[in-house]
Amino acid sequence: MPSAMNEKTVAELEKLLRYIAANLKQRGREILTNYPITPPQFVALQWLLEEGDLTVGELSNKMYLACSTTTDLIDRMERNGLVARVRDEHDRRVVRIHLLEKGERIIEEVIEKRQRDLARVLERFSDDEITMFEHCLRKLHQEMTKE
Repeated sequence: MPSAMNEKTVAELEKLLRYIAANLKQRGREILTNYPITPPQFVALQWLLEEGDLTVGELSNKMYLACSTTTDLIDRMERNGLVARVRDEHDRRVVRIHLLEKGERIIEEVIEKRQRDLARVLERFSDDEITMFEHCLRKLHQEMTKE
């Protein structure tokens, strides 16, 4: 166990990560107010952009939502022209959710604005700090996804 790791340090790191996550979420929601999507729709569209077409069950699992909740979310996004339900080419019983051009454009714009917002904050960091920060976050993510 690293010598710098003790209960107080772990508690402080957890608290900081929680505060940062809440801050990012709030700033992201402020950006979303200029778009015709809700925060859960943003998350769904983001998964579809990153993963490609997904079934309702797959999307539900990624979002930690009940399938019925995800179905309602998809219904609203489909009505707004953001996604479409498409039959799987190999198994017609399977329906996949497909990201449409309008949904892709919105999600890319929102992500770009979120990245610009973060870049403004990171301007106050040195190149070395940014490099180390990225390295530590990448390692933390890798270690957390192993479990």
